[in-house]
Amino acid sequence: MAEKITSLQNPRIKQLVKLRDRRPRDEAGVFLVEGYRQIRRALEKNIRLTELYISPEWYLGENEPALVAQAQAAGAQVFELTKEAFAKVAYRERPDGLLAVAPQWKRSLTDIVTPAGKPPFLLVVEAIEKPGNLGTILRSADAAGVDALIVCDPVTDLFNPNVVRASTGVLFSVPVVIASSEEVREWLRAKAIRSVATTPSATDLYTATDLRGPLAIVMGSEQYGLSDYWLKEADNRVVIPMAGQADSLNVAMATIITLFEAVRQRGQ
Repeated sequence: MAEKITSLQNPRIKQLVKLRDRRPRDEAGVFLVEGYRQIRRALEKNIRLTELYISPEWYLGENEPALVAQAQAAGAQVFELTKEAFAKVAYRERPDGLLAVAPQWKRSLTDIVTPAGKPPFLLVVEAIEKPGNLGTILRSADAAGVDALIVCDPVTDLFNPNVVRASTGVLFSVPVVIASSEEVREWLRAKAIRSVATTPSATDLYTATDLRGPLAIVMGSEQYGLSDYWLKEADNRVVIPMAGQADSLNVAMATIITLFEAVRQRGQ
């Protein structure tokens, strides 16, 4: 049986609202996972959900009870909220009545594992600012089959609710490592993984550059692109040609274009 919460002043309700902000999330070492698809993918990847908040009045279909039972069987403590209480804690404008709390995690470069017999295929992003872009980049990385996403010098928080939402739960399936640019560059060199940086200032077309073999594609921030460090230290620099007046693409769009050129060349 789920414990029922009706008061908007309940301490758990207040804590859930606080977890929208990074400092309380980091202090508690947890983050929010909202939505049926995101929670289902978390459970599929054996992510431990410590708490699950439900509000049947917000459900969109008929599969929610089975998911709640699955989460409860996996150890989640379940709380049932009134429609008004759930609206207060939900991050989405139109919630679907499911909100979970999960522990944060940390991975290091040494945790990256690449499939035996296949050359490493990595995506490196530097100083991404917008949570929605980081979430979309995660989806692109998953679709392209990269072995890991490495986030250098992050501006946005990996566990921001908008990252979780925009990734549609892919955050739970793509290994993500956070490290400094210097650490990443040294690790790539030690592993003999070639880094290919994308920049409008390059002269080599991304389609004319060999993207096979051990590879790390490096993408820069939305506003400033790649730092001078990566432009200097990368093994290759490539450009996506622009035929119109715009001199650059949205970073998430540029990422998926470059990733799938690599997929095409690698025959994946």
